[in-house]
Amino acid sequence: MKAAILGSGLIGRSWAMVFARGGHDVLLWDQDEAQVERALSHIAITLPAMAAEGLIDDAGAILSRVRPARNLEHALSGAGFVQENIAEQAEPKQQLFAAVEALVPRDAILSSSTSAIMPSIIFGGLATRDRCLVSHPLNPPHLAPIVELCGADFTAPEVISGTRDFMAGCAMVPITVKREIEGFILNRLQLAVLNEAFRLIAEGYVSAEDLDKTVKDGLALRWSFMGPIETIDLNAPQGVADYLTRYGPTIRRVGDQQASARPWPETIGATLDAERRADVPSDRLGAATQWRDRRLMALAAHKRAQEKKTPR
Repeated sequence: MKAAILGSGLIGRSWAMVFARGGHDVLLWDQDEAQVERALSHIAITLPAMAAEGLIDDAGAILSRVRPARNLEHALSGAGFVQENIAEQAEPKQQLFAAVEALVPRDAILSSSTSAIMPSIIFGGLATRDRCLVSHPLNPPHLAPIVELCGADFTAPEVISGTRDFMAGCAMVPITVKREIEGFILNRLQLAVLNEAFRLIAEGYVSAEDLDKTVKDGLALRWSFMGPIETIDLNAPQGVADYLTRYGPTIRRVGDQQASARPWPETIGATLDAERRADVPSDRLGAATQWRDRRLMALAAHKRAQEKKTPR
């Protein structure tokens, strides 16, 4: 299948590697032609690094499947799957998909990488909205395989199932968001943690550094291979029902405190930025992102090896 990537920034270039890894021909388009060139350069560097970690077999073959599009018409001609990754604003997405609908084959699936905008808002004005959905990844999707698939009431069930098959064939882990909800599933979980983190820091209970340690050297160790429901199921002798019998009152009591806690102050941004920039200066953010990606590659390789030994 030919896949069209519309918007070639951080997410778009990552999707290009995902789809090419799945054996698909990929055309990259962006309103800024220089962005496409930067994406291709990044992909050419990243794929060999992934191969070195054992995450892909043939970096050269995958790279050969990714090409720049001359224009939007070229990107969409004959495409079977379209993944949009432009600015996180409804109106530009609506305008782009209106143009896409007139150019792409009728049987192509149209997908947006939005992090929070519901598909009914993005696609509701299209005549062929039955083939449209959100495919929300975690950044960067070529290293973090989860992808949330969310349709609207008008999305055809076979579009969801077809996208699940397509994503699984590209080594992604698709989940279905059964009903539209702002932020989908992953971001709502992440934002719940962030909101509590901001409050704990702002109210003087913990430093940003120690809070990060609590997650990366605590919760994340379990959560890197088990979800929170699996975790509590194994944290009581008789499983999840036993866990809730033991700890349910505490969970409810703390939950009530969190729901009624005063909002974190607007100054939290400056406070956190000062602490983080003391640790990672602004001119080192690019290098820190590369460090993150190398660690994700190593973690992905480790998880792949471990999954072969997982008892079920």
